[in-house]
Amino acid sequence: VRKLARGLALCRELNPGLSLVRDNQNKYIQSTVANVEKYFGEFCGLFAAYVRKTARLRDKSDLLVKEIRTYAETETPNVKSGLVNFADQLATVQDYRQAQVERLEAKVIEPFKKYGNITKLKREELKVSLAAGKREAKQTAQVERIRQRNPSDRQIITQAESDLQRVTVDATRIARQLEETMDDFEKHKIKDIKKIFGDFITIEMAFHAKALEVYTTAYQHVQNIDEDEDMEAYRSSLHFETTQPRLSLVSANFLKSTNGNNSTISMLRSSKENTPGSTCKLQLDDEEEEDDDGIEEEEEDEEEEEEYVPKNT
Repeated sequence: VRKLARGLALCRELNPGLSLVRDNQNKYIQSTVANVEKYFGEFCGLFAAYVRKTARLRDKSDLLVKEIRTYAETETPNVKSGLVNFADQLATVQDYRQAQVERLEAKVIEPFKKYGNITKLKREELKVSLAAGKREAKQTAQVERIRQRNPSDRQIITQAESDLQRVTVDATRIARQLEETMDDFEKHKIKDIKKIFGDFITIEMAFHAKALEVYTTAYQHVQNIDEDEDMEAYRSSLHFETTQPRLSLVSANFLKSTNGNNSTISMLRSSKENTPGSTCKLQLDDEEEEDDDGIEEEEEDEEEEEEYVPKNT
């Protein structure tokens, strides 16, 4: 009985102080959990957006690689070779980018996403501790009312104080458990912050280091394009393309003129074959007419000479 009385007295003395300490602890824990829940949730969303942007960049780069390869097929030999090699290196960078996306999802986004469930569990534990504190405060108020109403009834007062001690012990135990779990929570949180952000930097450095090597090779492929050789190839192709239509035009004109001459000769040949000897007959008729005219003129001249002879001779 004496031990119980001393315990109850100690409980009455320490109860206000313990309750105040537990209330302050609960408020701090609540603030810590809410802070982690808020910012880790934002980190998760922002890193997810970062990964989505990286994935979109990978997709756009794949389209660029395809377009470069298609264009290279239309170019001169050296440009074609340089662009094809450049596109191959750019495609390799996108393979590294895909690995970057997968690693960021596994080592950055997923750990932050897990804190959604972790903070939810801590809020439940905090609710249990707050409920225990409320029961303790309620029982404390009840003991005070009994003392005021029945100050001489030691049995009722003792029973109420005994219940208060039990509730206080329970609340203290729950608060201590919460304190221990929050201690582990804070320890793991700090380790996770170091690991998550460290993994992020490591993944980014690995990607950019590999990309720098590949981009250096791609740059060399582009710079190794022989401009003079390709200009010679271009000029050769240009002259070949321009002389071909001219040769075709000359050949066509030659064939056309040849066909025209052949047709004229054929027409003359056909006309001669159709009227054989007509030309010669026409010439003979003309000669005969000329001979007749000449004979008539000679006869007229002779008659004039005869008429002009003088009468005395």
